[in-house]
Amino acid sequence: MIWSEKETLSRKEMEAIQLERLKETVYRVYDKVAPYRKKMDEAGVKPEDIKSLSDLSKLPFVTKQDLRDNYPFGLFAVPKDELLRIHASSGTTGKPTVVGYTKGDMDVWTECVSRIACAGGAKSTDVAQICFGYGMFTGALGLHYGLENIGTTIVPSSTGNSEKQLMYMKDFGTTLLVATPSYALRLAEVAREIGIDPKTDLNVKIGLVGSELLTDAMRDEMHKYWGEDMLITSNYGMSELMGPGVSGECEYLNGMHINEDFFIPEIIDPETEEVLPAGEWGELVITCIKKEALPLIRYRTRDITRLMYEPCECGRTTCRMANLSGRSDDMLKIRGVNVFPGQIEEVVLSVEGLGPHYEIVVERDGYTDKLTVRVELAKATDSFKELEKIEATVRNKLRVVLGLDAKIKLESPNTLARFEGKAKRIRDLRKGN
Repeated sequence: MIWSEKETLSRKEMEAIQLERLKETVYRVYDKVAPYRKKMDEAGVKPEDIKSLSDLSKLPFVTKQDLRDNYPFGLFAVPKDELLRIHASSGTTGKPTVVGYTKGDMDVWTECVSRIACAGGAKSTDVAQICFGYGMFTGALGLHYGLENIGTTIVPSSTGNSEKQLMYMKDFGTTLLVATPSYALRLAEVAREIGIDPKTDLNVKIGLVGSELLTDAMRDEMHKYWGEDMLITSNYGMSELMGPGVSGECEYLNGMHINEDFFIPEIIDPETEEVLPAGEWGELVITCIKKEALPLIRYRTRDITRLMYEPCECGRTTCRMANLSGRSDDMLKIRGVNVFPGQIEEVVLSVEGLGPHYEIVVERDGYTDKLTVRVELAKATDSFKELEKIEATVRNKLRVVLGLDAKIKLESPNTLARFEGKAKRIRDLRKGN
């Protein structure tokens, strides 16, 4: 189902909306947000210089550091008494990034999530269990409001207590699961441990997963546990931009449709900051053109993807972004080679005999970087020959994909950490990291 006619506009109609909203946004932030005005003045650009969408490249970038430097409300374009909601990041690596919403922002957020939920197969007849943590994190409440808006029954179970989550799924007849890919796998793992087969004993047919990279291999792994007929779609967003609802996959799984009447996407080279043509891989930059409280312009997301404008079979005409290949700030530089965690995940999940849980450890021995990949076995075995074969297979495949050698440590089942929220896969133990 297509939720809004705005998702089927012609390119000319969409660009007309984008340009009108972009001009209004630029004038407003220049007038009301001192740090933006300073940035634009330093870049030598005024609001009246923005006459076409191509002029967007004249505007300076905004980064997460700008939000931290202006903590908590320095980038807001409205007074605090106009805010209806405040969210914030965890702040584990510095000052938290604070985001706010007016009544108008809340309405836009709900609309955007309703669109991506419908694209992902959600219907008013579904029972949706939200296994994101409720609180300052935007994921749970964002999906909650959007799904509720289309008439879906909500089970706001949050994270944790996996056995109780499964009890709710079975007793309430949950048909739609909202979770990270890693927690969806964890739930299936616990289900099997307590004698529940997710494929036959539960009725979950739709997975709206987000907050983590979803590789094709991870999606295949989820199908093994939850059933081949489960529609698993990835959706994208981040607190700074709005929360979930920036984009989401439809049933054709051909990239995530961007709500372009609210967000203008660009792809840049993360090193040169040059804008790249459609179809090329690079860093995603997003401009919010309908936000009232925190209208970010040219926000550097650090996520690596590409843009696609070809028609989609679903009937939507909006631009699509490919599922993320990683983050520019998650990229590991090991012995001169750029390594993305997603590359390692694809290999791990392709090897028979391994489970979906892994950890990447990088250390420095003298002047040499060393990469170790810890991987859980799918089931315990005492066969040295079998273990040797699995280890050699993973090592050889990683050598082909990465172009460097890695040490493989095979761990017993249920050894590595499990995550209810976003999985933490990397331990970089090098000095200065």
